[in-house]
Amino acid sequence: MKFRNSLTALMVMTSLFGCATSSNKSVSVTLVATRQNTGQIGNVALSDWGKQTGLSFFISGVPTGAVLPLRLYSFINKGSCAKPGPVAYAMNDKVDTERQAVRGWSFSRSAPVELSVLLAGEYSIVVRTAATDGNVDIFCGDIKQGVAQK
Repeated sequence: MKFRNSLTALMVMTSLFGCATSSNKSVSVTLVATRQNTGQIGNVALSDWGKQTGLSFFISGVPTGAVLPLRLYSFINKGSCAKPGPVAYAMNDKVDTERQAVRGWSFSRSAPVELSVLLAGEYSIVVRTAATDGNVDIFCGDIKQGVAQK
């Protein structure tokens, strides 16, 4: 039942991103949980902000025992989740998250790169726990797998 609630929350958040009235392009990328975070789901909406890309994350959960307040790090890496490369953009000037009423966490970041550059190359998005929580990758999503929205 918990998984169903998480999935419903994710779908609501994704549809809200798609319904925003904006002429800017956006892409939705599914985040796949790693072995350290099995059973969790996530999504990130990438939005064209001109010379930057805005990222709005929603995740259903983190590994058991994570310290509150929850701090997560996010990166755009060269390469795919299957064949990761070096970090291209670290988006960690702000690492705090916000608990959502629909059982999950949300946070926003921005990357100093145009969305068109990310879509044209081979990049992946990684979400990692803080050092106090083991500094482990808990989600990954390939940007090319993203679904373009209005």
